[in-house]
Amino acid sequence: MKSSALFILASAVSAAVATCNDTTPVARIPLAKKGISTKGNVGAAYFMSNEPTGNYLISSLVGPDGKLTLYEGLYTGGNGMKGVPGPPVNVLDALFTQDSIGVSRPGKFLANVNAGSNSVTIYSINEQNPAELTIVGKPVWSGGEFPTALTINKAGTRLCVVNGGAISGVSCYTVDTRKGLTPIPNGKRDLGLNQTTPATGPGNTPGDIIFSPDEKQLIVSIKTGTGYLAIWNVNHDGSLSSNFTKVSGGELPFSLTPITGVDGAFFASDPGMTAGYTIYDLRPTAKTTALTTKIAGQGAICWSVYSPKSGNYYLMDIITSNITEVHIEKSLKSNVQYHMDIDGPMDSSLVTIGKHDFMYTLAANRTGITVMNVAGPGNLQVIQRLDVADPAAAAKITLNRLDVQGMAVFLR
Repeated sequence: MKSSALFILASAVSAAVATCNDTTPVARIPLAKKGISTKGNVGAAYFMSNEPTGNYLISSLVGPDGKLTLYEGLYTGGNGMKGVPGPPVNVLDALFTQDSIGVSRPGKFLANVNAGSNSVTIYSINEQNPAELTIVGKPVWSGGEFPTALTINKAGTRLCVVNGGAISGVSCYTVDTRKGLTPIPNGKRDLGLNQTTPATGPGNTPGDIIFSPDEKQLIVSIKTGTGYLAIWNVNHDGSLSSNFTKVSGGELPFSLTPITGVDGAFFASDPGMTAGYTIYDLRPTAKTTALTTKIAGQGAICWSVYSPKSGNYYLMDIITSNITEVHIEKSLKSNVQYHMDIDGPMDSSLVTIGKHDFMYTLAANRTGITVMNVAGPGNLQVIQRLDVADPAAAAKITLNRLDVQGMAVFLR
């Protein structure tokens, strides 16, 4: 399988931004300037360091104008881990996935994977200051090895995680924001990927995990060169069907985004050599279950988000630093609208604040966050480039552009 499009050459010596001399991570490290006011915030944004010496969540306050104010680093209670890529040696996107962090507005909690500890951590969110998190209970075993992505149901009562290592599969839990995560009986199922820990990828690894909009299915994208979706039926008690249904399509299906207005259709980024994105149509009346569209000149299109403001979908390419806008009709016909060169974009999240859509993109090449206003179709406006590298170095939090992962936003 040809998957060199996912890799990017880095310098022979990839130094972390900062290194802590103490091997015991500090639980909570301030990153905000002294005297910062938390009043007037509308939410918070989060990503994680994914460092093997201690995984930290980095939080920032979101203002009513969509801009961020860096707040603190919180130790997750676990360690990060980098997947093993083929040559060239260094790769941006250590977990080969989207959605390593998730938030629940109804449940007022955040969850993340700790790939190096085979665990999931959940946190209660302080609604008055959502950048302030409190760990609930202790990190819980992910049900396998090298957990990479998770999904939360709409009510915030269930969470499922996908493991991509030597013990691969999905595990589902009930969520209690006072007690933590409890495994759901018959909520653990195997994928049988025949992998290693850490996973060797990006081929033969999970790309994303989501609930279908009606929450009757749990769907995982698998990147194999001749990719597929693994789909389990979800029962009323949260348990899963014994086996998954396999829907083939694409090369390296990565992210999974439901297509608005078309129940049973999903949009997947695809960094394969002859791909760009794949539209899956799982409706019973579908004549074609998967249609792949090539984006010429792509380097590694791996993440996607949807904007209600523009009605379009956005694809992030870490190598070319392009954001590509795609329009999808209700007939599922699609076309590429727009390209934008920006900061080495990775994991992204998009939220609506008032009358505006704001996109928050982890900018690995800058070790920061790029904030964009989606003003309309073909109109992305960069309104902020938040530097995280320098404040993290001053606070002695290790950040490495080859390791950082995830992006999630909670709105009050």
